[in-house]
Amino acid sequence: MRSSTPRETTLGELRTSGHVQRPVKAEIRHNLLARLRAGEPRFPGIVGFDDTVLPHLERALLAGHDLVLLGERGQGKTRLIRTLAGLLDEWTPVVAGCEINDHPYDPVCVRCRRLAAEHGDALPVAWLHRDERYGEKLATPDTSVGDLIGDVDPIKVAEGRTLGDPETVHYGLVPRTNRGVFSINELPDLAERIQVSLLNVLEERDVQIRGYALRLPLDVLLVASANPEDYTNRGRIITPLKDRFGAEIRTHYPLDLDTELALIRQEADYADLGGAPAEVPAHLVEVIARFTRLVRESTAVDARSGVSARFALAGAETVAAGAVRRAALTGEEQAVARVCDLPAVVPTLLGKVEFEVSEEGREQEVLEHLLRRATAETYRRTLGAADLSGLLDRFDAGERVETGELVPAAELLRRVGPVPGLAKIMERLELSGESPGQAAAALEFALEGLFLTRRLSKDVTGDHGDGTATYRT
Repeated sequence: MRSSTPRETTLGELRTSGHVQRPVKAEIRHNLLARLRAGEPRFPGIVGFDDTVLPHLERALLAGHDLVLLGERGQGKTRLIRTLAGLLDEWTPVVAGCEINDHPYDPVCVRCRRLAAEHGDALPVAWLHRDERYGEKLATPDTSVGDLIGDVDPIKVAEGRTLGDPETVHYGLVPRTNRGVFSINELPDLAERIQVSLLNVLEERDVQIRGYALRLPLDVLLVASANPEDYTNRGRIITPLKDRFGAEIRTHYPLDLDTELALIRQEADYADLGGAPAEVPAHLVEVIARFTRLVRESTAVDARSGVSARFALAGAETVAAGAVRRAALTGEEQAVARVCDLPAVVPTLLGKVEFEVSEEGREQEVLEHLLRRATAETYRRTLGAADLSGLLDRFDAGERVETGELVPAAELLRRVGPVPGLAKIMERLELSGESPGQAAAALEFALEGLFLTRRLSKDVTGDHGDGTATYRT
C-alpha cells in the first residue's frame, strides 16, 4: 500500500524539509542494508535463491555494480529483477514535467536548467513513486538506438526549432528511467551495433544522441538478463559491454522438491477459474513437481534449453482446469482434481520441452512415462506403507471399478462402495475435509498407485481428457 504523497511542491519547500539527494545506487545500498539489519525480506516472492543467488546479488548491489543475471529460461530472472525497484525510496522528488526525472537540486537537461534559473526556489516539484522508477525492454532484433537512447523528434523540428537545439531530442527508454532501475531482458538478442550504444551508459554514465553536443549524465542501475550463449545461438553480449557490467550472477532451477512445491503453491493460479473455486490436493501438486524434476533430469531432453518453472505452473493449472470442467459438465458442487486429470497435462506441456534429436517421434511417450514415474514416487512416499487391504478386498471377487475425467466424485464413490480405512488414506494424503470430491481424489490416487505397483490392472480407453480407466485384478 502506498503512503501519501509528500507535501512539498517547490524547490524551496524541499530544501526546508531537509531532503537529502542520493544517487540511485546509494539509495538502494542504504535501503538494502536497513533491511538486512532488520531481518526483513529483501526480494519478496523469490523462492529457492536464499543461499545461492541472493547473497551474490546483495553483494553486487552493495558494491554499486550494474549486473547481468545469466540462466536458462524460466528460472525467475525477470521476476527477481523487478523486485529491485522495491529497494528504492518510496517517493523521490523530480522537477515537475521533466521527461528524464531530474532531481530539483541538480537538474541536467536543458529545459530543467533553464526553469531552475528562471524560478529559483519556486521551481515546481513533483513526486515519483518507486513503482514508476522501473523501466524494462525486451531485446528484439528490431530494437534501435532511438528506442533505448533517443533520437531527433521531427515534430519538435517542424515546430520551428533548429536541429542543433537539444530540446528537439526525444529521449529513449534509458534516459526516461534516469534515477531508477532499467532492465534489458535477453540482452544477447540485441544487435551488436545496438549494444555499443550502452557502453557510455555503463562507463561514462552519459548518453550521446545523433552527434549532438549533449552530455546527459545519467543516474541509473542497469540490469540485464541472458540465456547461456551456447543454447540461444541468436547472439552474444559483446566483450566491451560484458566488461562494463560489474557482476555476472548465475541463476538456477529449484534445487530440491520442497522448493519446487513452494514455487508451484505460490505461483500457480487456479484458486478461482471462471468463478469456480478449484482444489488441487497436495499429492497431485507433488506429482506435478516430481514430474517437472524428472523431465529436467531426463537424458531425452535437451539439458541446454532447460525446463522452465512455467512448465510446472501450467501443469498444475491444467489439472485444476480439468476439475473445473468436470464440475461444470456433471453438476458437482466442488471441483477437486483427481488422478484422471493428470494425463491431459502431457499434450498441454509438450511444446514447452525441447528434446534431443534422437528422441524425435517419441516425445509424448517420454513424457507419459515420466508422469507415471512421478505418480509412482509420490504414491510410495504417501501411501507406500499404508494398509490398503480394505480397498483391495473390493476386487477379490473379480469386481471392476470404472473411472474417468467425466465421472463425478459421488458416482465414483458409489462404484467403489464402502472402503475400510479410507479415513487413514485421506489423512496420509493431507485431505482433511469430508467432501465427496476429496474422498474420490484419495481413492482414485490409491487405485492408480496399486496399478503402478502391479497390484491391480488397468484398462484405458479413449483419449486424454475424455477417456475412461477400468481398474481390476
